[in-house]
Amino acid sequence: MKEMDMEHMEHPGEGVIGLTDWLRFQGHKIGRRHVRRLMRFLGLSAIYPQKSFSRLGQSSYVKPYLLRNMNIDHANQVWSIDLTYVPMRKGFMYLTAIIDVYSRYIVGWGLHNSLDSSNCIEVLQSAVEKYGSPEIINSDQGSQFTCRDWAEACRASGITMSMDGCRRCLDNIWIERFWRTIKRNYIYLSPEENGHDLYRGIMRFMDKYNYMRPHQGIAHRTPFHVYSAAIA
Repeated sequence: MKEMDMEHMEHPGEGVIGLTDWLRFQGHKIGRRHVRRLMRFLGLSAIYPQKSFSRLGQSSYVKPYLLRNMNIDHANQVWSIDLTYVPMRKGFMYLTAIIDVYSRYIVGWGLHNSLDSSNCIEVLQSAVEKYGSPEIINSDQGSQFTCRDWAEACRASGITMSMDGCRRCLDNIWIERFWRTIKRNYIYLSPEENGHDLYRGIMRFMDKYNYMRPHQGIAHRTPFHVYSAAIA
């Protein structure tokens, strides 16, 4: 799963066949059914254009994508949430994070051993308690976000829901770029032994990312500098 995740991060257009061929080339004896099962487990899918009617038949909790051509010009206007697989030396966990799109500031995150929607709700509520409610929160169409509990949590905080188009990870590019950053610069360079060490390591990385790492997308300022100046 770790090798699949790393390969998908570098070549997101590869699907089941491509990943199967690549894994076999690496010396693994694996079939397409096994690869397909692991991709579903990891939440991976190939990125390619699809017709808009691919949404038909989805859950009633699927919401339209609201950010196309939107001018995002202030903090807490749009938050983006997602979760990703995080390997350790033995085992793995899931990291959930919320990024303020305007400032690239990580307003909330959590580390869990399951994909329950309650974990995402917990991270959202903690961020809202600390920073207030955003106007919009954008997510993918995963089961954690297309459910009654998530919809009610957003409604209770006065947040409008937005969701990526089917198989369009670029609709949520801000959090996807953050996953690339944390995996390349920490998780895959220094895999931790256990969940406690991983939590502490992620906390150190988040502090550096928010407060000490200049970001090219915000004129080489730190996310905290942009966020704090915007809400002052």
